[in-house]
Amino acid sequence: MADTVSTRPLRESDRKDWGILWKAYLDFYETTVADEVYDTTFARLIDPAVDEMGCFLAEAEGRPMGLVHFIQHRHNWRIEDVIYLQDLYADPRVRGKGVGRALIEAVYAEADRRGTPSVYWLTQDFNADARKLYDRVATLTPFIKYQR
Repeated sequence: MADTVSTRPLRESDRKDWGILWKAYLDFYETTVADEVYDTTFARLIDPAVDEMGCFLAEAEGRPMGLVHFIQHRHNWRIEDVIYLQDLYADPRVRGKGVGRALIEAVYAEADRRGTPSVYWLTQDFNADARKLYDRVATLTPFIKYQR
């Protein structure tokens, strides 16, 4: 399947498929967001004037099967910006078949294109299957997240 996975930027016509994928991602993490957040997030992701946010879809079996959201932001320890890979999701039917890797690599390529080579993300410690991939494509850091 890895040879049949392609990635591309989100398009306005993807609203339904994107919504299904993002809802499934949020369900995995046992959370929800209000409809207004779905609408606002999608509008930002497809707005060409909002350059600091982006989304790629992975297509497999002829349809969208995964998504990744990312946010570019400034960093006090670097001159160049960094990219935060905020959400990564692959449909369970295609997990382990290259969708997650293709989406991460799409963000890496976009980061390089933007001159922001540092990409980072968070995951929950129980996300063992995803962490197997992350251990192959990135370096685990010792940071612990705190949140207000």
